[in-house]
Amino acid sequence: MATAKNTAAAEAATLAPAPTAPWIARQRELLLAQRGHAWLLQGPSGLGQFSLAMGLVRAWLCDAPTPQGACGQCASCHAIDVHAHTDLCVLMPETEMLALGWPLPEKAQADIDDKKRKPSQEIRVDAMRDAVEFTQRTSGRGKGKAVLVFPAEKMNAVTANALLKTLEEPPGDARFVLATEAAHQLLPTIRSRCLAHTMQWPDAQSARAWLLAQSVPQDQVDALLQAAGGRPDDALAQMQAGRSPQVWKKLPKDLANGQPGALASLSAPEVVDALQKLCHDLLMLRVGAAPRFFDAADLPAPPALAVLARWSKALMQSMRTATHPFNQGLMLEALVAQAASVLQSRR
Repeated sequence: MATAKNTAAAEAATLAPAPTAPWIARQRELLLAQRGHAWLLQGPSGLGQFSLAMGLVRAWLCDAPTPQGACGQCASCHAIDVHAHTDLCVLMPETEMLALGWPLPEKAQADIDDKKRKPSQEIRVDAMRDAVEFTQRTSGRGKGKAVLVFPAEKMNAVTANALLKTLEEPPGDARFVLATEAAHQLLPTIRSRCLAHTMQWPDAQSARAWLLAQSVPQDQVDALLQAAGGRPDDALAQMQAGRSPQVWKKLPKDLANGQPGALASLSAPEVVDALQKLCHDLLMLRVGAAPRFFDAADLPAPPALAVLARWSKALMQSMRTATHPFNQGLMLEALVAQAASVLQSRR
């Protein structure tokens, strides 16, 4: 039987964060060398915004930080690992909080448990007001307080406005890091109060090496990276969700035949995102550029530019309502029929 000490060590190993990707570590060191009370980490999905944001707050609150980041061994680091640090406030949509194992406020958890409402897909204004109040309290460990907001674009206007004054003049030694995959959706007044950092893209060799270290099969690495547009976090998420690169390669042909193919198992926002990638690559082919998400050999001859432009606009409109409670089957059927019409128009 394992001893209590061995059990505790095993639990600590399970809770400890995975090794940081080298391109995230370089950015973390760069930002830690600069001063500022609020960072805005911006860039498309899959570049590690949340990982970098967590690296910053861990270092800010660490008992023995180094220029490279947190020590990973102290009581502060352990408290963050178990999602119980008294000086850290993480603001995410409740759906994200639950998926990542972060505790909800007692009242919010009680309302969800009692079926009074569903977990929110936005960052609620009540949670932001609690965070503002949190920054005004005394630090429990004497290293200041940190507030992490991700994805920051999930703040609606009311929630964002509740943050503005505190973001401009944080009380005491409170610091903020906002991470976003859609900076253009943030209020200009939010962006202007932060130091902006645009996420760096890893080179292909580094991304491949990191994915292999995450147990991605070697024969799938390149295909997954291509399907994710070169973004390693998105490539890893696709593999973990069981997405087959072979099925992805067949998607253009399936859609041209009116079949959902790889879309059948996706949520509505994921379906629209996949169609936008296909539309993007067809537009690239039409103007003589290289496709990004598919091999050129897997793509049909692109329709007329005007047809693709109308499809792109229609997909943007669909993305705005993709999270609404539509009938999933009917929405998928409509999107597949739309795609088939576009792809067959070249004939």
